Parts: sequence; structure tokens; C-alpha cells
Amino acid sequence: MELHKESSISCSSAAEKYLIDSMNEIKLFSPATVANVSCGFDVMGFCLDNVGDEMVIRKVDQKGIRITHIEGFDLPYEAELNVAGISALAMYDALDIDFGFEIEIYKKIKPGSGIGSSAASAVGSVFGMNELLNRPFNKTQLTEFAMKGESFISKCEHADNIGPAIFGGFVLAKSVAPLHILELPSPKDLYATIIHPQIEIKTSESRGLLPNKVPLKNAITQWANLGSLIHALHTSNYQLIGSALNDVIVEPYRSKLIPHFNEVKNAVIKNGALGAGISGSGPSIFSLNKGLKQAETTKKVMHDIYGNSGINFDIHVSKINTKGVKIIND
Repeated sequence: MELHKESSISCSSAAEKYLIDSMNEIKLFSPATVANVSCGFDVMGFCLDNVGDEMVIRKVDQKGIRITHIEGFDLPYEAELNVAGISALAMYDALDIDFGFEIEIYKKIKPGSGIGSSAASAVGSVFGMNELLNRPFNKTQLTEFAMKGESFISKCEHADNIGPAIFGGFVLAKSVAPLHILELPSPKDLYATIIHPQIEIKTSESRGLLPNKVPLKNAITQWANLGSLIHALHTSNYQLIGSALNDVIVEPYRSKLIPHFNEVKNAVIKNGALGAGISGSGPSIFSLNKGLKQAETTKKVMHDIYGNSGINFDIHVSKINTKGVKIIND
């Protein structure tokens, strides 16, 4: 893989530059994401602002990649079995350096939640390493490395979680071979409300429910909705955003795994939300709203439905995060 053409720093010179820098570690926030966005199955996603993992990436003398600390959930410490480690190893193999990296993971996104838990891990490790190396790789290249980790979980390479976590905002993955990520605008008053029922749906199992063939009329409806959604984002047409959030191909199958999905979707739209759908492979349900006040109203509607369900849940209200993964201070 070639280095970022806009940078004059090679892998070896980046390593040399790093060795004389005083910064040996960074702490970062790797955000949760919503993938598919109803009509954009496997190609579209957006980034959340106040939900995500924290990670510490540290440069060490010993060569290789090691995961030294994990909090929050029981995940493997072996780098080759951990999403963060797999993406880090993919990037490390593209470098010519005589030192290594340690990774600490403070996991706050529950695995299997449908809001990009594995993507956050994959993105955080490569972003942190790249920062400590003085950014030899561009965002597209980081996405390619991170996809290696994500595919370990989902059993296929797709960038609708990885892309928004790295680029921020809304993105469209035009293709993965070769990788081509399109950044889309985020209307300034757009907010997301996400409810996460505390049940687990594995991405690989959820994909197994999907049909191999779809009727042509459904395909036509789906790509018309996707095109309309992209146009609506460019023009800040909130009404069109709502009418475009309609999935006729995937949602009818996956929604059966999510308790009260149709009840939640219908209720939030009735109470003013623009639209709603499955976040990723579920079980989280997302809704897009015009304005914070409406997003909070949507939160209450979701809470009232699940409050009587006997199922534990979390609800998040978030502005669209247009920056993506970022360095944070203690």
C-alpha cells in the first residue's frame, strides 16, 4: 500500500520523526456509529457524538502489537483474536519500524449492540498508531486497515461503520474494492435518538436471515430512497429525509429479531420524528429528528414503550458527529 500522496513522509521517515517526539502515548475517543441508515444497507452510515469507546495507544520499544488492558466487557487479549489488534496488525505489517505498540481498551459500546462496537475498536487502534507516527496514512488507508478487524466479526468487508467513525458525519461507501468513501453533509439541526435493548444480535447471524434475491420492484424502491436521502442531506430537506428512511429489503427480515420494533418506529414517527430504522444489524433502533427538542420527545416515546417491556435498555440522544475519532485529554 502506498502512503498518502499528500504527505512527503515515508514509513521509515515517519518512524524516525516519531522517535524524537516527546509524545509516547495518546488517549482517544472512538465513536459509536449507525450503519445502513435504513435504505443504505452496507453502504451508508453516520457518526454519533457522545457515545463511544476510549482507548490508549502507546509506543513501546518491543516490536509488535500487544493489548495490555481491557475494561467494560470480556474480550480477548490476543491481538490476532481482537478486532482492535487485527486492524493494528494490518497497519503494522505495512510499516518498517523497529518498535511496537500497546493498546488499552475502555469498552463502553456493548458488543452486538448494533451501534458499531467492533468498528470503534478497529478504528481506535489504527487512528492512535497513525497519530503517534505523525500521520503517514490518510483516512482512506486507515479505513482499509480497520476493515480487516471489522471483517473478523461480520465475516465480510464493509465500511458503513468504519467510514463514519474515521471521516465523521454521514458517509457513503461507493465501493470497497477499491475503497472509495464519499463524505456527505450533515444538516445542522439533525439529531439522532437511539434505543439499545439489552439483548444481543450477532452481525453474522443477522446477515444469515437475508434473502439472496429481491424483487425488482423492491430494488427500485430501495435505490430511489437512497438517492433521495443523499439529496436530502445535501439540501437540508428534513421532510425528504423522513420519507427516504424506508427500507423494503432488509428491515422486514431483521426487525423480527427486535422486540417492539414496529411499535417504536410507528410511535416515534407519529410523535414528530423524521423516521426510524434498525441501527446496523440491531437490536438498536435509531431515529432521526429535526432539533434537540424533538429528539428528546422521541427519547420519551421510546422510553415509555420499553419501560413496560421487562427488557433493560439504554437511550442516547446525539448530534451528528462531524469529526469522527479524536484525541482526548484526561
